[in-house]
Amino acid sequence: MTKRPPLVIGHRGAPGYRPEHSRSSYELAFEMGVDAVEPDVVATADGVLVVRHENEISTTTDIAERPEFADRKTTRTIDGQKLTGWFTEDFTWNELSTLRCRERLPQLRPSSASFNDMQPMMRFTDLLDAVREASLVRGREIGVVLEVKHAHYFSSIGLDLAPLVERDLRERGWADGEWPLTIESFEGTVLGDVRQRGIRALYVYLLESKGKPADLVAAVGVHAPTYARQLTPAGLDELAGQFDGISVSKSLLVDRNGTELVTAAHARDLRVFTWTCRPENAFLAPKNRGPGGRAAFGDWQAEWRHIARTGVDGVFVDHPDLGVDLFRERLRVHSPRAIG
Repeated sequence: MTKRPPLVIGHRGAPGYRPEHSRSSYELAFEMGVDAVEPDVVATADGVLVVRHENEISTTTDIAERPEFADRKTTRTIDGQKLTGWFTEDFTWNELSTLRCRERLPQLRPSSASFNDMQPMMRFTDLLDAVREASLVRGREIGVVLEVKHAHYFSSIGLDLAPLVERDLRERGWADGEWPLTIESFEGTVLGDVRQRGIRALYVYLLESKGKPADLVAAVGVHAPTYARQLTPAGLDELAGQFDGISVSKSLLVDRNGTELVTAAHARDLRVFTWTCRPENAFLAPKNRGPGGRAAFGDWQAEWRHIARTGVDGVFVDHPDLGVDLFRERLRVHSPRAIG
């Protein structure tokens, strides 16, 4: 039996070429042939889910240059990390809709930064509509891999994300399996909450290479399991009873015996995704870096081929065209419905 290629998932759209989570970033990902796109969602003060990697938005919007919002700069502790800046939960959607997207890594991606200040932020509902439209126009189903961010933190300030996710999915016709949907988070608690609301999706648990899940730290303190513990055979047994898959830092596949991890997960009927495949030296394992500095492309092909050989089911990429070319067997016709 021939292996099918892993799903190619546009990580925040196509942020290797356009500011992440901007409409043009997603549109370019659709054009480049992704199987799915990955939006992150955080909440506004009035309960609107917006598509941002973090709730602190000083590096991805022009908010720092908006004098009308200068007095809202503050310091917060999010999942144990102290951050200073501007946070989505301090603004209404009407206020945030006036902001413009910016490239988060302008030194590494100056071409993407040339698109700064051209596009407004997107709501989650805007993204769902864009994916459906792109699927219909292109005659193929494109999936959504939704990452729910900082759920415990938002709950602690009275913004429970699970009902907001349910509301938007139901409102836009994504709740009952009509379209391929995966929901993921570093916090298993919110995944369970959304599943209990009857949302039909694959539920995928995100794991770092180190540290502990924020929701479990809040619940049981020092007794919370580490991500490393959750990746042991006993830990995978527990995850298999709760989730449909896991999504791991690529370092766990590149720097260790990735095939062994993927095989162990598959033996427990867990799908395995990995994040994030990027070609720049700054993001490659040391052995795959080349000359030219952090922004130059190293031997990304070698690293990505190694990842593909582990048997992983899905890969998150910042440059969808490169991901489609390397990971997908072009002569094979396969269905993106496997996403959800």
